[in-house]
Amino acid sequence: MNSTVRNSMVPLVLMSMVACATVEEVQTADAVRAPAVSPSLAQEGRRRLKKKIAIARFTNETLYGKSALLAEKADLVARQASDMLATRLTQTGKFIMFEVPDSEKVLQLVGQGEMSKMGIPADYLIVGSVSEFGRKTTGETGFLSRTKKQVAYAKVNVRLVSTRTGQVIFATEGAGEAELEVGTVMGMGTKADYDSTLNDKAISAAISKVTSNLVEKLDGDPWRSYVLDAQDGKVIIAGGPSQGLEEGMRLRLVKRGKTVVNPQTNLPVELPGSEVAIIEIESTSGNSPNDEIAVCKVVSGSIEGVDRQNFFVEEVSR
Repeated sequence: MNSTVRNSMVPLVLMSMVACATVEEVQTADAVRAPAVSPSLAQEGRRRLKKKIAIARFTNETLYGKSALLAEKADLVARQASDMLATRLTQTGKFIMFEVPDSEKVLQLVGQGEMSKMGIPADYLIVGSVSEFGRKTTGETGFLSRTKKQVAYAKVNVRLVSTRTGQVIFATEGAGEAELEVGTVMGMGTKADYDSTLNDKAISAAISKVTSNLVEKLDGDPWRSYVLDAQDGKVIIAGGPSQGLEEGMRLRLVKRGKTVVNPQTNLPVELPGSEVAIIEIESTSGNSPNDEIAVCKVVSGSIEGVDRQNFFVEEVSR
């Protein structure tokens, strides 16, 4: 009788061990489970004038792809990051994007403080790099089970540069992680080979964070454009429908503040300007952001002495 009881207990013990070793398949997931969304992106139905942004190709500062055989892959990672950022910023509907053809020359001029020589038709330039990127595979082996986890990690750094002054006015970074875990029990279960899509998901998660930070910064700065001419009581400014300008819209005409040198940084700083007039858009013309103009009339104030160098227009504060 005792032998019968012992024999009947063996299947129960095995079933209990198998149940304890059961492994659930974990689907690919970004490290940031609930992506952070800036308050600016969360607001809907709010009309904003579009700012013009140029984006340079990113660089790859990681060890990934540093060998001659993997150089093409390294370029692919950097190119993918810059393309993702350009796409995300465009999708917000808040910006007009330009791509800089000669990124190396731009980076050199930024370092020398000579951005104006490039003649980039944008208010801001984004310079970025992939500072961390890598993969790892880990696993665990139990009595009757085995698990395998693939993890990809990426970190992206960006700098926002004023095309007018060449100064870095904002810097931010974003990190992202993606993973895939599969397991088998008693030789049964899911198996997974190398999953290259994890790289894309990790970079995408990092870019999402960077995009949110950039939008929050840029949305806090007032829209600004340039005075092209002022004559016969009219002010002609750069910009048109593609940036959100339309007839009847009012703008501030501002005289630039004095430029002084900050002794702490030894860099020039422009003091706050002063409003000289309120102008209203009468008409617009042009076919693209490169050639659009708006003709404005004076609602209040004076445009006497207004010139291109010392004046600019700005959206009226809400």
